[in-house]
Amino acid sequence: MPNNSAFEFARPVNEAPLLYSPGSKEKQEVKGKLKELSSKVTEIPLIIGGREIKTGNTGEIRMPHNHSRLIARYHKAGKEEVDSAVEAAKDAKQAWERMPWDKRAMIFRKAAAKIAGSYRFTINAATMLGQGKDIFQSELEAVCELVDFYHFNVYYLNQIYKSQPESQRTVINQVEYRPLEGFVFAVSPFNFTAIGGNLPTAPAMTGNTVLWKPASTAVYSNYLVMRILEESGLPAGVINFLPGSGAEIGDYVLKHPDLAGVHFTGSSATFRNMWKIVGENIANYKTYPRIVGETGGKDFVVAHPTAGKDEVITSLVRGAFEYQGQKCSAASRAYIPESLWKVTKDDLVSTTEGIKVGDVEDFTNYLSAVIDRTAYNKIKGYIDYAKDSYEAEIIAGGQCDDSTGYFIRPTLILTTDPHFKTMEEEIFGPILTLYIYPDHEYEKTLHLCNETSPYGLTGSVMAKDRAALLKAEDILTHAAGNFYLNDKPTAAVVGQQPFGGSRASGTNDKAGSIWNMIRWVSPRSIKEDLEPPKHYRYPHLDEK
Repeated sequence: MPNNSAFEFARPVNEAPLLYSPGSKEKQEVKGKLKELSSKVTEIPLIIGGREIKTGNTGEIRMPHNHSRLIARYHKAGKEEVDSAVEAAKDAKQAWERMPWDKRAMIFRKAAAKIAGSYRFTINAATMLGQGKDIFQSELEAVCELVDFYHFNVYYLNQIYKSQPESQRTVINQVEYRPLEGFVFAVSPFNFTAIGGNLPTAPAMTGNTVLWKPASTAVYSNYLVMRILEESGLPAGVINFLPGSGAEIGDYVLKHPDLAGVHFTGSSATFRNMWKIVGENIANYKTYPRIVGETGGKDFVVAHPTAGKDEVITSLVRGAFEYQGQKCSAASRAYIPESLWKVTKDDLVSTTEGIKVGDVEDFTNYLSAVIDRTAYNKIKGYIDYAKDSYEAEIIAGGQCDDSTGYFIRPTLILTTDPHFKTMEEEIFGPILTLYIYPDHEYEKTLHLCNETSPYGLTGSVMAKDRAALLKAEDILTHAAGNFYLNDKPTAAVVGQQPFGGSRASGTNDKAGSIWNMIRWVSPRSIKEDLEPPKHYRYPHLDEK
């Protein structure tokens, strides 16, 4: 049937979060799903070319807040399965890239409808149990952000396809936005179900086929996303789901001649290693791979002497401790003027000490456990380091307990050294380090903030003085790809604050924006001459 219509998608409206208030229907629904999912052990296969593959080499998924409770086992891919996935991606490519773009888009819009509707409470429960999120953090990203990714990415792709050059009376010019030639390798992190759902689908929307390696600690929710995509009509082989060892799978995939792109979120060290492998193998590829990555951060809050006490405390607590600080955007270092510190310290400490930590199934808990033992040991190591240092003092928190789950109390470290270890290194846990500066050294402190960290992801400046905010915008131009004024440095919203940073924080291709979507197309200019010339000579040749 010919496609004789020019269909357009209107600009979407962001998905509104449910609040899970006491006695609400949604609270009862998600409580039921938590009980259902926690009462069984789910077996998770690979999905290659639409087929379930069980390798027998399995890993376990346990609840971070209760590591004695097993909720899933997942099969791991090896080199043989990678080869099968590459072939499946090749087999699916021709039909997928030739499907009318709006019909491809409908698949992801349908998935969004399912996530916002019939699967809402299931995907929340899976994220809570498998990744240790409280209900509100999960609702904001595993549902709302993922729905927004699918709606807005379709809209931005529509805008790309509409962008066409000028034509003349006898010349028609067109730009065709082809998918990349080869497959895209998507590697997603543990901390955001939405990122897991976005990294493979953004390239797929444009007609690419994808190998998707989810983080081992996020396989549970990511598998559910994969199933929803299949239910929504995603053809076999377009996205191939490959849990397993990053070293075993990643290094092998990255050397494949058909690698056309990498879509990554994770640590800076891992991304640098991936880039190194691509560089070492550049002569072997059929095309230059597109490399898109969002990596680490050492995100800051700088308060000016005119900042409001309550606003600063709220920004610090929410920015540093929500989801146990396991956000690449989480506030990890703060610069507070002496005058503000005098009136803020006691309330900040008491607020932090009053935070309730525990099981995600108890909705009164503000924090839960960190993701696994590796993370627990790393974060605890920073706390122990601060305890032993004469340059730092733990003024709140600092307690760690892994007997039932990987629990770490939200911790405030006060340091006299602006280059103290916890002021400079990414921790990825519920630790905030504070440095107190003389009020008259605000500008100097902005330069200090800019020069302290190799990262450039997010940051916040708190002030009532407009001139102070303008000065911060100027000095901190490259310090943060997402820059917040009088707000915490977290919780970017798709379609409102395109997310990403530069420096050691990634390629700044802004997830959930037109800038990201355009990386997954390869334009072809097409010129048609309606009255082709019939002779080679030009007029200037007729006279000497």
